[in-house]
Amino acid sequence: MLNILQTEATRIEIQNKVDLTKTTKERNKLGQFATPPHLADDVVDYTLSLLSENEKICFLDPAIGTGSFFSALIRAVAPSRIENAIGYEIDKVYAQIAIDLWHETCLKVFIADFLEVDSPKIKANLIICNPPYVRHQHLASDKKLGVRKAIADKTGITLSGLAGLYCYFMLTANEWMAENGIASWLIPSEFMDVNYGQEIKEFLLNKVTLIRVHRFDPLDLQFDNVLVSNSVLWFKKSLPAEQHIIEFTYGGTIIKPDLSKSVPLQNLKPSAKWSNIFTNNSSDKQKSLYKLSDLFEIKRGIATGANEFFILTPEKINKFEIPSDVLIPILPGTRYLHKDEVLADNEKNPLVDKPLFLLSCTKPMDEIKSLYPSVWSYLQSGIAAGVNRGYLCQHRALWYVQEIRQPTKFLCSYMGRQISKGARPFRFIYNESKAIAPNVYLMMYPKIHLAKMISEQPELSRKLWSLLNTIPVPDMIGEGRVYGDGLHKLEPKELANVPADIIYEKLLPKT
Repeated sequence: MLNILQTEATRIEIQNKVDLTKTTKERNKLGQFATPPHLADDVVDYTLSLLSENEKICFLDPAIGTGSFFSALIRAVAPSRIENAIGYEIDKVYAQIAIDLWHETCLKVFIADFLEVDSPKIKANLIICNPPYVRHQHLASDKKLGVRKAIADKTGITLSGLAGLYCYFMLTANEWMAENGIASWLIPSEFMDVNYGQEIKEFLLNKVTLIRVHRFDPLDLQFDNVLVSNSVLWFKKSLPAEQHIIEFTYGGTIIKPDLSKSVPLQNLKPSAKWSNIFTNNSSDKQKSLYKLSDLFEIKRGIATGANEFFILTPEKINKFEIPSDVLIPILPGTRYLHKDEVLADNEKNPLVDKPLFLLSCTKPMDEIKSLYPSVWSYLQSGIAAGVNRGYLCQHRALWYVQEIRQPTKFLCSYMGRQISKGARPFRFIYNESKAIAPNVYLMMYPKIHLAKMISEQPELSRKLWSLLNTIPVPDMIGEGRVYGDGLHKLEPKELANVPADIIYEKLLPKT
């Protein structure tokens, strides 16, 4: 007879040993992060509370791994209550572990890609899953297209091409659910804020009855060595009632959250940032009259696809004899800027500790060979090293041609941490040089009316920079998103949406 507690101890031991055989890069690419036992127990306990007490269980885990959720389930309910249990696992090693561990139970583990399996006639009334956290870059284009079409046909929702693999799992599994069945998904919190999350929120609001969303405090990492902010959501496979109320909880544990807020379904929009629910009371928040988008056109800095090849130090420039007319000064990362002001020399080059230059040449390779033989030789070394086969490079007409960016005086750091309460996770940088910026910055270009004012009154430029630094921290954080370990991030559209009333009030004439 199976000793469940001993089997769970063995599962944890084997899981840890196998995880150590895989590199962090391998696990990130495959999205393989096992659910910690205490978290699996909490998820299962709460999910079971949503079922009728004596309701028979048909269980499904589409990414079962070694069986952490199934283990928690059979320790929480009598075996006679589970009519059947199915798990899918694409990794043969983990799947075989689960098969060997649970062969004396009702669990059937299939070594297969869940997204490629036809749904069964017997539907699950209990789905609990920690799907793979795989970003869209690691998904084959043909597979994405096929699964997206299948999902759109069955749910009416077309996922963005930027959606992570967990989104495909969640919407595909809907076909496997029995009417009024309960699903629990442990997923990255980013779906609440990113653009591709809009389709997921549309599904949760319109296709099922969303019961609860619990977001863990980003500083309270649920997985070892994984800087991902996690949430758990629960829903029932049924259309929501008109007056339905959704529970949003934050921090602490699933059983004892730090914050709890009940939100009417009608108050939620797929396009809104749901993370703000936990920090702001929208009914009390004064609506802003102006946004930074009224003042600036905002673009992300240059994404080269291979900084170590395209961004050169003076030493590398001398070594490969790269001429100055194919080089553009570019700022170093924010960690190398010790001040928020970049001064310049007489030639407008930045006065920084770590001067860097972007290789920028738009001519075809045969002209480069004739005009700049040393540059041609350097590019050949890039081809030999496979730089031209990188994701960004292979999607360009000429693999070595960079986006065009003009220098600007106003920059904002793309990400940062709030090292203390009230501290500013984002830095506004004043750039007096002709250097452009890499993609760890957001470049802020004054719009025509503001640019005209600065041209006529140059002293306004520094005043504007000072005012940018007075924008309240909550306004900045509220428009961005936060990842594990408290890492805050702002995309260009998010920075553009930051309230700018204080700048209009102090700098611009009233209209």
